Amino acid sequence: MITSKQRRFLKQLAQELEPTVFLGKNGLTDNIKKEMEVGFETRELVKAKLQQGCGLPPKDVASQLAEELDAEFVQAIGHKFVLYRPSKENRRIELPKR
Repeated sequence: MITSKQRRFLKQLAQELEPTVFLGKNGLTDNIKKEMEVGFETRELVKAKLQQGCGLPPKDVASQLAEELDAEFVQAIGHKFVLYRPSKENRRIELPKR
């Protein structure tokens, strides 16, 4: 569980990111989950975007993915959301102390 200070820090980092995962009309598939896993191991912070054809609410999708992938929900704005999970082998982001 991350603190509000750590969440704010991650939001600042996420502002500069472009979405790397796109959900379309097929919604949440196994390929999306695999892509998120790869993103967590390489970047730790993953921004995703729901395309026009996807009728799912971004916050619900983000919460479901965070729970299934053992990640932390950072934020959801419009059709985009950000999740964080520290990499096991390639730590890049140093969170502020609690």
